[in-house]
Amino acid sequence: MDTTDTAALDRADMSRLAGGHDAALDALMERHARPVFRFLYRMLGNEDDANDLAQVTFVRIYQHRTDFRPETKFTTWLYTIAGNLARNHHRWLARHPTVSLDKPADADEPGLADTLPAKTASPGDAAVAAERVAAVRAAVNQLPEDLREALVLCEWEELPVAEAAAVLGATPKAVESRLYRARQLLRDRLRKWL
Repeated sequence: MDTTDTAALDRADMSRLAGGHDAALDALMERHARPVFRFLYRMLGNEDDANDLAQVTFVRIYQHRTDFRPETKFTTWLYTIAGNLARNHHRWLARHPTVSLDKPADADEPGLADTLPAKTASPGDAAVAAERVAAVRAAVNQLPEDLREALVLCEWEELPVAEAAAVLGATPKAVESRLYRARQLLRDRLRKWL
């Protein structure tokens, strides 16, 4: 299904949802739950938090179903809500630091299934791949929030720069600048792996 068809389905489902057909939310979730989870996971680096906030995102969609403007793209609205929730969560964590008692301090989050190659690799290759994934994850997590958001939206979620700009409340030129700076910082931090 191409993006034009998806956008038309999204508008139709939002219209139905605003009209009182709550089942339309199921169709929206079926199409967008996984991409929203991936976006939030890459923003937060924690599967549990990403899963929780993905659910909250769709609760907000439902709560504000009558606020959706059909002339806007649904995914822009969706990622704006998810991005705002992620930023709020980061601010909350900064004010309420915690230490996990369940795992060692150096334990990696399990991550998404697509982080390692699908083929069976030798133990040495698997160790190098795991180390590379951990290095990339750490480098991305160290980026300033505005740079990380632009990078995740454009590179991993494959949103066009104009749509990412709408999500972030910035101009397309500002998003391009953020992408450039994020790539430069990653290139410097990951020089060993390039």
